[in-house]
Amino acid sequence: MSLSPVTATLAELVRINSVNSAYEGGPGETEIAAWVHRFFVERGIEVWSDPVWPGRPNIIARLPGRDPSRRVILEAHTDTVSVQGMTIPPFEPRIEAGRLYGRGACDTKGGLAAMLQAVATVKAEGLTPPCDVWLAAVVDEEFSFRGVVKLCAGLTAHAAIVAEPTSLRAVIASKGVLRWRIRVRGKAAHSGKPHLGVNAISHMARVVLALEQDHERLAAASHPLLGPATCNVGVIRGGVQVNFVPDDCVIEIDRRLLPGEKTDAVLAGYRALLDGLQAQYPTLRAEMEPPMLTDEALFTPADSAVAQLASTLLTERGLDGRLCGVPYGSDASKLSRQGVPSIVFGPGSIDHAHAAVEFVDLAEVEAAVGFYRDFILRFH
Repeated sequence: MSLSPVTATLAELVRINSVNSAYEGGPGETEIAAWVHRFFVERGIEVWSDPVWPGRPNIIARLPGRDPSRRVILEAHTDTVSVQGMTIPPFEPRIEAGRLYGRGACDTKGGLAAMLQAVATVKAEGLTPPCDVWLAAVVDEEFSFRGVVKLCAGLTAHAAIVAEPTSLRAVIASKGVLRWRIRVRGKAAHSGKPHLGVNAISHMARVVLALEQDHERLAAASHPLLGPATCNVGVIRGGVQVNFVPDDCVIEIDRRLLPGEKTDAVLAGYRALLDGLQAQYPTLRAEMEPPMLTDEALFTPADSAVAQLASTLLTERGLDGRLCGVPYGSDASKLSRQGVPSIVFGPGSIDHAHAAVEFVDLAEVEAAVGFYRDFILRFH
């Protein structure tokens, strides 16, 4: 079967195991970075490697524009999540009923393949875009965002599109995330005389109930594109064995942030909640541990040049040009905080990302090539 250029590229990307090395068995991005580098070298496109860690580089390619003082960024990550739980071969791309299956096909090698093909097409057509174009294939989006952080160091640009599975919608808003632990310390004792101890689990139950009650107020402030902020207690650990009064209990919390919410202020609110509980229960000793992950929300104004052009291009192509928001995060929020007006756009549905059966609709991948191509030729 003869494959289109972008489908052939996507198949090659999916064949490469680029599971983030933070996950068990993950080799990291070394091989896929080398493949992307060769892709540009073979097409005579300027390209360089920017190491983030030894063997784990960002790959950046450049198309010169008529105005080199202005820059457009196309950004996609090269790592994937783990293959644990998958029920199809993760690195054997299979095409069936217009879909390509495999780990990363949706998140986000479909978007990366479309960006690669868009840049290659502009080069092959001998066209010069209005602005310099950088395609950045970055590492570590699926764990700690170190690839985009390295990209942002000293970066200036006038627009960025970040590839994620958005079902070909232009995303201008996404929730941020704050994750941290609360630890309750008690006093160990024999379970036959529990009054001699302080039960950390019992006190943690009070903390969890107080958090649940506090979360009800979040529904009162709803963002027009994102809905309300949310909070979830996702992990609880405590106790040693059944006949001990437990002296330690910890929970892990995932709080989704709306545009405008600052992590320090949010954490201060939860600290005040714990202080109130400790005043009510003198033996309750709760402490907030430093955040495990912080990423503030993305919001790019609807009237920004990047958003307006994206909406226009989608409408011209008979697609949904309405600007939207999503509840998940991406590298776009980091570029935005660097002062780069950013949107998220790509083929595939987030519902199929990280899934046991991951796939992307190839018609969407083909459509994304045209969108990326037209964007870099029309943004000025």
